[in-house]
Amino acid sequence: MVRARHGAPSGGRSLPRRGVGTALGSGATVAPRRAGSVGFFAPSGYLPDPTVMDRAADFFAARGWRVSAGESVFAREQRFAGSDELRAGELQRFATDRSLDVAIAARGGYGLTRILGEFDYQAIAAAGVPLVGYSDFTAFNLALLAQAGGISFQGPAASDFFLDEAAPDARRDLANARFNQEHFFAAISSAEHTTQFAGDAQAARHDGLDLRGRLWGGNLAMVCSLLGTPYFPQVRGGILFLEDVNEPAYRIERLLLQLLQAGVLARQKAIVLGEFCAVPVLPTDNGYDLAAVWEALRSRCPVPIIGGLPLGHGSRRATLAVGAAARITVCRAPPAIAGLASLAPPTPGHGATGTASAPAHGEPSSAVTVSLRFGGHPTLRAVSAAVSGGRREAGRKIPA
Repeated sequence: MVRARHGAPSGGRSLPRRGVGTALGSGATVAPRRAGSVGFFAPSGYLPDPTVMDRAADFFAARGWRVSAGESVFAREQRFAGSDELRAGELQRFATDRSLDVAIAARGGYGLTRILGEFDYQAIAAAGVPLVGYSDFTAFNLALLAQAGGISFQGPAASDFFLDEAAPDARRDLANARFNQEHFFAAISSAEHTTQFAGDAQAARHDGLDLRGRLWGGNLAMVCSLLGTPYFPQVRGGILFLEDVNEPAYRIERLLLQLLQAGVLARQKAIVLGEFCAVPVLPTDNGYDLAAVWEALRSRCPVPIIGGLPLGHGSRRATLAVGAAARITVCRAPPAIAGLASLAPPTPGHGATGTASAPAHGEPSSAVTVSLRFGGHPTLRAVSAAVSGGRREAGRKIPA
């Protein structure tokens, strides 16, 4: 396990520099142009495997980054990463520590909804530190947007920053890990970022689509859990992205119908579907599966619904800025094989969408390219300017 050192930001542990180990392998060079400082905290569930944090620290330290971790990363209380007070206090401290270039939730799980009332959202939004997480972190992403117009990220966790090179399918896992890391660094380093991917077969009906709106969303179950609370952002004319895992098809449909019947879906300009890793179909389903869910949703919802986004609980997770100004376009052309904007669908059989027998949104179509561009989000440059007394990028704080 990593050993503590004094001088860590926010009262956490400063992790010593170590060798590369299995942190993606010695041949990888995934990193932004300059090194910085990263802090890890655990606002929800505890880390079942503490070596995950060791390996994530290896990854960043080998690239010259200063790494610190909160006590929550090493704590356990029932299913949580320490007490509610510890987890809330550490998220607040890391989120407002301008000596950090980025702060990352080490894992998801469950627990953020217990502490949403404990944060000073205005102070967090004003600090401008890029905050990254996924799954249960959706609750914080949306609460920050609703309470202070702040922008944060759906993106990788600690486990995305290492690779077990001895594991089966290591070559495929390496490609997926590089995908996650490259898009993470690109998103937090640039004032604008584009995720380009092959849309599903149904996306072809939206050829020529070109829409702008507020980008928001995340895990479907977490989005629905905030309906009717002060932590649910009232976004109109937005681009809503959704994903989920370990839910049977009927529960996914029920959650989507809740958003539809509450009027949330009809208020959006577009709905973008990420990965939905459903449990196997039930014996009583009689052919009812995720494909039937999407067909039923499209028949009831007048908003364009586009599948194929590489984001969710599978192997590939693009980094998206929740609350950022965004633009989505659809065209009949293969993705350009150039730099970070060229994204292929998730590797089949590894974090694939849908059930074991059918994809979630129809077969990917390489002839239909979807581009999702966003900007005005916190970046490494913005935090550096704040620390030096300079001027942060305009447009970071945007009302919902």
